[in-house]
Amino acid sequence: MQTNSGLKKTPDNRPMQACSRGPKEMVNIKSEIKDLIEGEIRFDEPMSGHTSLKIGGPVDIMVFPEDPASLKNVLVAAQTGGLPLFFFGAGTNLLVDDRGIEGIAVSLKKFNSIDMTRGTDEFNAVVHVGSGVPMAQLMSTARINGLSGLEPLAGIPGYVGGAVFMNAGSFGREMKDVILSVAIMDREGQITMLKKDDIGFSYRYSQLPDNSVILSATIKLVKDEPEKVEKRIKDYMARKKKTQPLGEFSAGCVFKNPEGDSAGLLIDQAGCKGMRVGEIEVSTKHANYFINRGSGTFTDFMKLMETVRAKVLLNQGVDLESEIIIIGKDRQG
Repeated sequence: MQTNSGLKKTPDNRPMQACSRGPKEMVNIKSEIKDLIEGEIRFDEPMSGHTSLKIGGPVDIMVFPEDPASLKNVLVAAQTGGLPLFFFGAGTNLLVDDRGIEGIAVSLKKFNSIDMTRGTDEFNAVVHVGSGVPMAQLMSTARINGLSGLEPLAGIPGYVGGAVFMNAGSFGREMKDVILSVAIMDREGQITMLKKDDIGFSYRYSQLPDNSVILSATIKLVKDEPEKVEKRIKDYMARKKKTQPLGEFSAGCVFKNPEGDSAGLLIDQAGCKGMRVGEIEVSTKHANYFINRGSGTFTDFMKLMETVRAKVLLNQGVDLESEIIIIGKDRQG
């Protein structure tokens, strides 16, 4: 689930609420949470190991629930105790403060099942996919089974939950174009199935209920020859490799594309390509990607964002809006 999450929150993408607890109280909370879930628990875990930027200080508690019951226990306990709660996926569009974040960070990477059933006359397959399934794995499954509809999204990083929440897209195709329904859980642990028309998808946005988290998505795909699906995937990937700094330490596109325009082009025209603050650099390949060249910091990234945004506003009169999710102590609550 993406994180996410200019702050469009987390793959639940709601910002964490402010919290200030003493050492003794936090020790008690850490002890109690061990009995709440089936799954891995880590304490004071650096977020830098869970973001594609390799930036981010420690979170008090990180949990990896293995089933809906365990997830419900975490959600209810956090709400009862007034704990900040943050959902993250692969951290591919996430910038975390070096001072860390308070509360509980939840990963749903264990929600990683993929099941296929027969479709209708409109499409040939219905795929039920967990929010913790990597987009690359879903793409591979579609390729192997000769299922078309996802090919333009090839190369999009992260997990399905985050891609659905952010309505990820490329080459004119978005997640909403294949979605049939989404299963969510609210903070009381109640599970609801929402049809596509109930979600309110728009550009890089989904209007899911507040304080809900995506458990799974049901998508529609069309049967095709595996070789043809594979060729289209390779073609889209080749186009992306020519124009995007794939493989670098980045968080993907930093700013949303203004309507009818390209954020990367605007940044380039403002003379920002190659601009650098500390170890964070505007990519010379695609100006809407900021690269961590080594030991870049949260502060470096934020300063570069503000500088680029100001230059574009001054030169083109466009106020860019952040696409990445920014989270930190000053942004909780």
